[in-house]
Amino acid sequence: MTTQNVKKSQADLTLAYHNHQKELILYALSKTQDRDMSEDLIQQTFIKTWTYLVKQGKIDLMKAFLYHVLKNLIVDQYRKPKTISLDALLSKGFEAKVGDPERLVNIIDGKAAFSLIKNLPEKYQRVMEMRYARDLSLKEMSIITGQSINAMAVQSHRGLLKLKLLYDHASA
Repeated sequence: MTTQNVKKSQADLTLAYHNHQKELILYALSKTQDRDMSEDLIQQTFIKTWTYLVKQGKIDLMKAFLYHVLKNLIVDQYRKPKTISLDALLSKGFEAKVGDPERLVNIIDGKAAFSLIKNLPEKYQRVMEMRYARDLSLKEMSIITGQSINAMAVQSHRGLLKLKLLYDHASA
């Protein structure tokens, strides 16, 4: 694009901006109901028009071209996933759930109890780790250890009783 063509395009776009900006904003505002968004869309309209002119694009009717670009930008805006601000949600009565404090306490207690497994005798450590860390069934545990399902159930029960004693002693 020559310097003369650039100056002519700049002059055309500047003139179009002064002649059509207000009516374009009103059109965009009627479609979006948001003044800031409308102004942003108008800016994008003129930027896209300038880009088109720089790429040697030919515009017969500037006003019609600007409306066409703006209409497409508005459609794109509607198609975008909407982001909602927290302030807008709060003003509509939304209350954010902080969390379930009871569940949080259970998680913390569970972690504390889980850390006490290492204080059990080795026989029970292995069974408790398989049962509660790896979430294995009694049948799976019996296959791994080669012991009967009944023996695994007894060791699991006794290990849990010993763990409860350790937990009660640690929390006291």
